[in-house]
Amino acid sequence: MQLEIIDCDQNSAAWVQARCGLVTASRFKDVLAKGEGKMRAKYLYELGAEILRGYPEPETYSNPYMERGHDLEDDARQRFAFEHFCEPIRVGFVRRADLGAGCSPDSLIGEDGGLEIKTALGHIQMERIHRGTLPSEHVAQVQGSMWITGRKWWSFVSYSPDLPLFHVRVERDEAYIAKLSEAVAAFRTELDAMLSARRGVDQFRSAA
Repeated sequence: MQLEIIDCDQNSAAWVQARCGLVTASRFKDVLAKGEGKMRAKYLYELGAEILRGYPEPETYSNPYMERGHDLEDDARQRFAFEHFCEPIRVGFVRRADLGAGCSPDSLIGEDGGLEIKTALGHIQMERIHRGTLPSEHVAQVQGSMWITGRKWWSFVSYSPDLPLFHVRVERDEAYIAKLSEAVAAFRTELDAMLSARRGVDQFRSAA
């Protein structure tokens, strides 16, 4: 396993550059989209542009909910650590060059675990507490983070101030990871073919 842990602050310039051209766990759900889904195609072209340019698209979009999430993440991590008697270790980015993929764990725990933190508005937090399961929209990211890091389990935490913390421990699902691995490999093959065709055209034009 060609695992590289990059020590940097998430959302910093170094973190953005470390992810450049890689399929990341937060977008695995787009890779798994069936057929020629718009989100899958959009992500394919985004990565193609990153690789050809050598840098990602500058992040220009933000909203109060996203900013709130960043502000509350440390509170959620500290509360989780206190309630579960553990010491989450913050990391920047975990890169697997052999897979052309990577992930940004919110923390690593011990030798075998990891942590994904989401903040939520009150009604969403109550729904998560009521359902008591990992939200379907985060399955690909959580299982994908275990695939990238080789870890055995992952804690999913949802936090909303003044409400109970929601936590579910998710075990590694080898069948799901095998499916994800195949989908990412196919996505990378498609991306490489697109870039090869583009470079071939550029070389032809240069020769002419």
